[in-house]
Amino acid sequence: MANSLLEKLDGLTARFAEVATLITDPAVIADQQRYVRLTREYKELEALAEARKEYANLLGNLEESKNILISEQDAEMREMAREELAACEARLPRIEEEIKLMLVPKDPEDAKNAILEIRGGTGGDEAALFAGDLLRMYAKYCESKGWHFEISSASEGAAGGYKEVICSVTGADVYGTLKYESGVHRVQRVPATETQGRVHTSAATVAVLPEAEAFDVEIHEGAIKWDTFRSSGAGGQNVNKVESGVRLRYPWKNPVTGEEEEILIECTETRDQPKNKERALARLRTFIYDREHQKYRDDIDSRRKSLVSTGDRSAKIRTYNYPQGRITDHRIGYTIYNLPAFMDGDIQDCIDQLTVAENAERLKESEL
Repeated sequence: MANSLLEKLDGLTARFAEVATLITDPAVIADQQRYVRLTREYKELEALAEARKEYANLLGNLEESKNILISEQDAEMREMAREELAACEARLPRIEEEIKLMLVPKDPEDAKNAILEIRGGTGGDEAALFAGDLLRMYAKYCESKGWHFEISSASEGAAGGYKEVICSVTGADVYGTLKYESGVHRVQRVPATETQGRVHTSAATVAVLPEAEAFDVEIHEGAIKWDTFRSSGAGGQNVNKVESGVRLRYPWKNPVTGEEEEILIECTETRDQPKNKERALARLRTFIYDREHQKYRDDIDSRRKSLVSTGDRSAKIRTYNYPQGRITDHRIGYTIYNLPAFMDGDIQDCIDQLTVAENAERLKESEL
């Protein structure tokens, strides 16, 4: 085991040195797409190089401690060797698991920013209110992570909450963390409009998409048709008097059906028309990227039926039971009774459990 892991790591150490040289090459720096790809690879290989150094040191210390116990007569030296031996034997299995997990190919999309879409499902006004509760939950969670969370567009519900709300989240490894949230979220509680005190079941759907970068998708900006309009609703006199809202229409050929379609995107969240145009373009890139990569993801899913991040947005993934203060994640049988804290953004433990479950599957498939 030790030798085979070291052999794998030795090959990657050589690649690490190569990438370290490449990212200082002016020709590579000038090619932004290649430079970004290589700097990401450098970060991953740097972590492996550090793990390899620790692993090799542990193996060396283990062997040295055994030799001291065999040949040394001094009681104090033997005691120190025994302590070193115990420490090495305790750490080695853990670092081996860490290295094996690092050697499993990562989803290249995990490091990307994300587009978060929340829509009220079955349940009418109550579903819209629950969608608003989920929005607040994710906003609080992102704040705790130090991520930038911004609403791109929203359609409010008649009684509050949201029929639909789309947000952008930027930060470190956003998509890789939030991707587990895609699916149907079910809530069981007494709605504010319920006079008899009966518990109702409603639902909201969450979709987490990797945000496309400028070079991921080719967009012919000359083909975009732009309209401007005055935003409606709350926002003060400026929003209603100035044509700051933007609407784009873009002709696009669906890669799955082969049919010509028109993509329609509106953006009204700022009073600055150029900023709204920039955000509408970002959403257009993400929409096209998501659709064009769907076939790739379908192929992956057909080979690996993960119980965790299937990407199936129709699958019921979690139930929020208010009368019992209980949250249950159905994919991994995770149940906790701290619903108020959970809805206040304390969802890291659940995400950690989902990550552990997925990593176990990845290790099993890789047969490392």
